[in-house]
Amino acid sequence: QVQLVESGGGLVQSGGSLRLSCAASGSRDSFYVMAWYRQAPGKQRELVATITVGGGTNYAGSVKGRFTISRDNAESAVYLQMVSLKPEDTAVYICSAVDYGARHYWGRGTQVTVSS
Repeated sequence: QVQLVESGGGLVQSGGSLRLSCAASGSRDSFYVMAWYRQAPGKQRELVATITVGGGTNYAGSVKGRFTISRDNAESAVYLQMVSLKPEDTAVYICSAVDYGARHYWGRGTQVTVSS
């Protein structure tokens, strides 16, 4: 069974940085797309960034220029480097993946809290 486990969340001051990691297991091949979502209390889940198996990336306008998504296909891992963090970045960050059979998988999430 495919499992995604996030790590690296925590408390950081405004303007600080944080690096999130997501380790995938149970998949024979690399995922077509891996992504990071976030969800704050009382708000809808928001797509933050995506990365394809070939390394192509896309970002939400709110994080463009501040966040960088990357992946290690050999290790089935995806990362999110976050800099210049703002209080509005506070949310549970959730790792996701889509395989070549169009099956979707989700992690449990890791909390990121940015204080002002």
